[in-house]
Amino acid sequence: MFAVYKKELKSYFLSPIGYIAIGVFLFIFSLIFLLTTFNYGIYDMGNLYYSTAAYGLLIIIPIISMRAFAEERKSGTEQLLLTSPRSITEVVLGKFFAATTLIIIILAFSLIYYAILCFFKAPNLVTTLIAMLGFLLVAMAAISAGMFISSLTENQIIAAVLTFVLLFIPGLTGMFSALDLMNSYQKFPSGIISLTEVISLLAYMLMFILFTIIIMQRRKSIK
Repeated sequence: MFAVYKKELKSYFLSPIGYIAIGVFLFIFSLIFLLTTFNYGIYDMGNLYYSTAAYGLLIIIPIISMRAFAEERKSGTEQLLLTSPRSITEVVLGKFFAATTLIIIILAFSLIYYAILCFFKAPNLVTTLIAMLGFLLVAMAAISAGMFISSLTENQIIAAVLTFVLLFIPGLTGMFSALDLMNSYQKFPSGIISLTEVISLLAYMLMFILFTIIIMQRRKSIK
């Protein structure tokens, strides 16, 4: 698994993907920071993470996850993955944790804004860290869904669009509220770790990771 993890993480920064994801996050986070903090004097890091999760992840996650398996299939390297000594579970988890590490790196950049606020009115550090934890869990759940979509197609653009739809539509229509990740990110921004929200996000994450493993295992058996 570590070999896959290392390869995937390295690929994010040998291509524009990692830098685009970081840039999109910083742009959205900075915009919300400017509108709320400087315009209205609201020193609330929890709100910054919530708003960025609601809007930023809709762009960031499709960018990160679209290439997970679609690129392998299109370039013909999927065959090497399916026939390698590593199990499908190791491959899927390696890719998943590489994408998660990129999110952690992105979150590290957000601490710059915490440092800026400390010059004016220091936000509660514990609340900020809990909001970051919630953001990470939401992002991980979204990554798992994006990887599942990527395992279904060889076209990265289609994978990105379908991932966007999967993340966006539940919150827009309310018809599939169980799939709306933001429903499980209501208490984290206030500094409260809700066991219900944690379990909900972990269940969502494990469900799509399992689906991805099943899809890839099926492809391996066909090969």
